[in-house]
Amino acid sequence: MDASDVGTLRVMTYNLRGLRGDVRALVDVVRAARPDVLAVQEPPRGWRGRWLLRRFASRTGLRVVVGGRGARTTALLVVPHRAVRGASAVRLPLTPGLTRRGAATALVDGVRVVVVHLGLRAEERARHVDLVRRRLLHGGDGPLVVAGDLNERPGGPSWGAFGAGGLLDAASVVGVDTPTYPADVPRLRIDVVLADARLAVLGARVPDDAGAGVASDHRPLVVDLRLPVP
Repeated sequence: MDASDVGTLRVMTYNLRGLRGDVRALVDVVRAARPDVLAVQEPPRGWRGRWLLRRFASRTGLRVVVGGRGARTTALLVVPHRAVRGASAVRLPLTPGLTRRGAATALVDGVRVVVVHLGLRAEERARHVDLVRRRLLHGGDGPLVVAGDLNERPGGPSWGAFGAGGLLDAASVVGVDTPTYPADVPRLRIDVVLADARLAVLGARVPDDAGAGVASDHRPLVVDLRLPVP
């Protein structure tokens, strides 16, 4: 499938581990996948991190539409030819002693894309999922995609909470149950693209080339979605 087809949207979710690993391999993995939208978890942080993320985006043919500040542990990159509106970052409540997290969101060709990176503690995940659902997943008329690292296996409470809002696990829709973590010998499926029923799932895959096994501690998930006819 050609990712430039205006009737489809290719969404890739990828934990970049702060660009601390093999950046060249990361660039190669993303360029090979040719996403329209790259939902990033663990972007590099700080003023230098924002510069590194812009540089990474340029090398992959993308542009940063949300990054830094309130987005914290997330970022959103999009190809230049896709229309973007309403890009914003949402700072999530801090759990003392843990990493402050955030979410990134934008309308991409009329699809509301929300990027999340949930924490390691179940109680924090539940609180953040509830806030994301209340603040970011209601009030819009267009289709919705949530992409990210849930730090939780399928069937867990976070998956259930998003599913209760009408979001479907895109990979499962097309029979893909490939684990994404850890990258070298994947055993857990904790990275996800969730889409509402207005977006037909055309395909899903977890890249398994050599680069994907060393570029980060996660493997990415790539999902092709059919956009609704206007």
